[in-house]
Amino acid sequence: MRERGLVMGWNARWRRWGGWAALAAAAVLAAGTLDAPQAQDRSAAAGRTSFVRISIGKSETARTGASFADVVVADPEVADAVPLTDRSLSILGKKIGTTRVSVYAEGKTLVGVFDVEVSYDTSRLASELAQRFPRAHFRVSSVNGRIMLSGTSPDAVTLDLAMTMAKQFGGDVINSVRVTQPQQVMLEVRFIEATRTAGRELGINWDIMARNFQTVTGIAGMVAGTEPFGTIVGTLLGRGIQAEVIIRALEERGLARRLAEPNLVALSGDTASFLAGGEFPIPVSSNLGTVTVEFKKFGVGLAFTPTVLEDGLINLKIEPEVSQLDPTTTITVGGITVPSLIVRRAATTVELRDGQSFAIAGLLQSISTTDQRQFPWLADVPVIGALLRSAAYQKKETDLAIIVTPRLVRPLRPGEHARTPFDNALPANDPDYFLLGQSELPPSKVRAIAGQPRPQVGHILDVRKGGVHAAH
Repeated sequence: MRERGLVMGWNARWRRWGGWAALAAAAVLAAGTLDAPQAQDRSAAAGRTSFVRISIGKSETARTGASFADVVVADPEVADAVPLTDRSLSILGKKIGTTRVSVYAEGKTLVGVFDVEVSYDTSRLASELAQRFPRAHFRVSSVNGRIMLSGTSPDAVTLDLAMTMAKQFGGDVINSVRVTQPQQVMLEVRFIEATRTAGRELGINWDIMARNFQTVTGIAGMVAGTEPFGTIVGTLLGRGIQAEVIIRALEERGLARRLAEPNLVALSGDTASFLAGGEFPIPVSSNLGTVTVEFKKFGVGLAFTPTVLEDGLINLKIEPEVSQLDPTTTITVGGITVPSLIVRRAATTVELRDGQSFAIAGLLQSISTTDQRQFPWLADVPVIGALLRSAAYQKKETDLAIIVTPRLVRPLRPGEHARTPFDNALPANDPDYFLLGQSELPPSKVRAIAGQPRPQVGHILDVRKGGVHAAH
């Protein structure tokens, strides 16, 4: 940094004292008006350096132990110095940064040195933060021309808002705040693939349920039409119908299948991702003629970023994706055949409350297949050839629906039992597996076995020194 010197002769300044006095009075008045609680006197003795911290746009009064005649400001763009008397001067902060103010007596004898740091007015920011967030305990300071925010915050939302306010005061903000109650969000996601005729079939099933359970009137008639599967699911969710009931109704008739059902947990403000699939190699040529291999992911993937807002509202950024290999469209590179991908992807931002669900649908896929069989040469004979060949045309349309349910969760306390999928199921024995075709026991049978009394007879093994003895 190029130093610029500002030298003022005391005798010449004394002859112009009338103008300097008016300027000094204005500077003192500005300092008293803008920063009266923070106004402090700084003094410097010969051979010693004093540190002066000034808020930008405000001033501090500095004093010396002896009379001075000249004042030199190293960087006048950062601060300015105005003499008040022969032993005091007012230092005004102009720009964020540091500089040095040196005062000299007659004969260029050094009287005092002031190291000046011009920073942001953190007292105003601290007052606004305390008024805006009474539950938080923020401390605001200035370090090397940057605002440092420290203390504690009750949640991540309050911290984000405080950081936004702090950035309005200065460019760079150092975050040293500790969140006392970090919130976690669990996302229940269901990837459901259904045929285009699922709406009509669902209407038959729902009509039965409407008569048995007296559900909302009009739903059975709505779903019995030709609406797409995603529209039906969204309408039913909007009327308070549980998503699990809709999915099971389709699975019973084989019209839908669950591609994946991941449950992910992430801290508020962080990102969690999931992939159930695989990776396939792709050869990549470089400028040097070498070939490297990169891997491309495919399958059922999900990435989401939750942010817990005030009053328990959850802001959710979600990016689901379903992809599969397409062997019908390939490319050959260096003798290696690389398949293409069929991708269905979505990205959206929603705001929900704990336990509410929403659906992403309309990701359609249409597959057309034509199969023709014929006798060689004979099928080309006019009239007779039509009897010797057969053609079949098949068209399959599927609709991908993604049902998302966020929930606010907390870690288990010490001693609490974590439930697993095996708590409600047991592996089947040989008779159940081979005769009944059950790979695991249903929950009702598990509860029945658990409720049976324990046997009163058995064997007790008494372990003694020298062997094991059985007692009846």
